[in-house]
Amino acid sequence: MSNYVSRSVQDTEAFAAQYAQSLHAGDVIALFGGLGMGKTAFVRGLASGLHSSSEVSSPTFALVHEYDGKYPIYHFDMYRVRDLDDLYSTGFFDYLESGGIVVIEWSENIEPYLPENARKIRICRTEHENERRLTVEDEDTGR
Repeated sequence: MSNYVSRSVQDTEAFAAQYAQSLHAGDVIALFGGLGMGKTAFVRGLASGLHSSSEVSSPTFALVHEYDGKYPIYHFDMYRVRDLDDLYSTGFFDYLESGGIVVIEWSENIEPYLPENARKIRICRTEHENERRLTVEDEDTGR
């Protein structure tokens, strides 16, 4: 487990772009954190680090956005997903077999259904309003 303190949206994006260099086809990144914590900023940085030319935005109403890049990127927002039926309706399980990178906002809503090897990142506010602590919990993935 490691921690990174971001002092701005740009810091979060830069950290995520660097983190993207460790990813492989089929990886699942589970983002945890409340409203305004920087989950979409993290995905923007991740997409940039994977050489995506797509404009990244929160898929709150679409549930999933697809981006180009070194690997296809599937960006899910599980904010409104409350049970297994909701999750199935998103097509989530099909995307897990796609060979792309699956990135999930609001993973706390589907945590029991995350793949065992999901790379978990928790984002929370620090004592400073614009700072965020990113806790990366994936060091034991065997990579």
